[in-house]
Amino acid sequence: MSSHHANGKQVNKPGTVLFASLIGTTIEFFDFYIYATAAVLVFPTLFFPSSSPTAAMLQSLATFAIAFFARPIGSAVFGHYGDRIGRKATLVAALLTMGISTVAIGLLPTYAAIGTFAPLLLALCRFGQGLGLGGEWGGAVLLATENAPPGKIAWYGCFPQLGAPLGFFLSGGIFLLLGEVLTNEQFFSYGWRIPFLASAVLVLVGLYVRLKITETPAFQKVLDKGERVKIPLATVFSEHGRMLVLGTIIALATFVLFYLMTVFALSWGTTALGYSRQQFLILQLFAVIFFALTIPVSALLADKYGRRITMIVISVAMMLFGVLIAPMFVANSIISVAIFLSLGLALMGMTYGPLGTMLSELFPAEIRYTGVSLTFNLGGIFGASLAPYAATWLATNYGLQYVGYYLSGASLLTLAALLLVAKSHAAKG
Repeated sequence: MSSHHANGKQVNKPGTVLFASLIGTTIEFFDFYIYATAAVLVFPTLFFPSSSPTAAMLQSLATFAIAFFARPIGSAVFGHYGDRIGRKATLVAALLTMGISTVAIGLLPTYAAIGTFAPLLLALCRFGQGLGLGGEWGGAVLLATENAPPGKIAWYGCFPQLGAPLGFFLSGGIFLLLGEVLTNEQFFSYGWRIPFLASAVLVLVGLYVRLKITETPAFQKVLDKGERVKIPLATVFSEHGRMLVLGTIIALATFVLFYLMTVFALSWGTTALGYSRQQFLILQLFAVIFFALTIPVSALLADKYGRRITMIVISVAMMLFGVLIAPMFVANSIISVAIFLSLGLALMGMTYGPLGTMLSELFPAEIRYTGVSLTFNLGGIFGASLAPYAATWLATNYGLQYVGYYLSGASLLTLAALLLVAKSHAAKG
C-alpha cells in the first residue's frame, strides 16, 4: 500500500483531519468535566454518604484523582499500539474505552441502592475514563501535527487543544440547562445521569469520523522504513529519559492553572465564597470563551516565534498571575471574580495552545505516541490530580494567597524546564 501512498491515494483532507482530532478531544474533555462537575455537586451526597460533608467531598475528589493515575497506564498501553500498529486504530480504541466508561457512570446504582459497591463501581468507571484519556490526547495531537504542512504545525496542533474549552462549554452548558429545567430533587434523582448518557451520541460521531481517516504520513514513513521499535515504552525510558522528565515539568503549570480555575474555583466559590452553583457556572462559561479564543492566538505566535520562546513568556505571565488570586477571588464581587476567571482561563489558552506541539517535538516519530502521551499524563498526575485537593487544603489552612504561591511555584518549575530543553530541541519557528 505504501507505493500508492505517494501518488496521493491516501492523503487525508485537512478539514477531516482537524475535525477528527477535535471531536475526540471534545468528547474526552466533555466526559471528563461532567465527571469533575458531578464530583463536586452530586457524588458526595449520592455515592459517599458520611457524617461530615467535607469528608464526602474529599472522598469524591479522590475518585476524581483516580483517573489521573490511570492515564499514564493508558498512555503506556495505547502508546504502545499507537507506535506499533498505527495512530488510527489506537485512536478508535481509546475513544471507545472512554465512551463506554462514561455511559456506564450514567447507569450506576447509587449508595442507597447497593451500598459500598456504588463508590467502588464509580471508581472503576473513573479508572476506565482515565485509561481512555491517556491514549486519546496524544493520538489526537499526532493526528493533527503529523498531517500538518510545514510552518503550520502549531496551528494544526492547537485543534485537539480546542476540544478542552469546547468540552467544557458543552458540559457546563448541560449542567446549567438541567439546573434551570429540573428541580433539585429531580436533578439528584435522575437528572445528573443525563450528561453521562448523552455523551454516547458524541462518541458515535467521533467513531464515524475516525474510521474514515487514513494513517498519518509520519507514521507511514516509520512503517515504510521498518523503523518500528519493539517496546516503545522501554525506548522512551532508556533513550529519552531526560526529555520525558523535562516534558512532564513543561506540562506542569498548565495543569495546575487549569484545575485551579475550574474544579477548585467551583468548589471554593460555591462554598467558602457563597456564590450559587448557577451563578458560578455562568461565570465559568463566560471565562471559557477566553480560553477558546487564546488557543489559536498562541498557536499562531508559536509558529511565528517558536514554541519555546512563546511558552517561556507565558510561564512568566502565569507566575505573576499567581499573586493576583487572593485579591481578586473574593465574595460579593461578581465583576472581580469574572475578571479573575477570564484572566486565568485566557492564560490557560495561551499555554495550552502550543503545549501539544511542543511536547510532540521532543520525541522522534517511532516512539512519539508513547512519549507525548506519557509526558502529558505524568504532567497531569503532578499538576492536576492533586491540585483541587492541595489548593483546598492550602486555602483552608493558610489562606487563598497560598493557592497563588502554589501556582507561581509550579510556573517557575515549568519555566526552568523550558530553559533547560536544549536549543536543538527548540522548535524551528
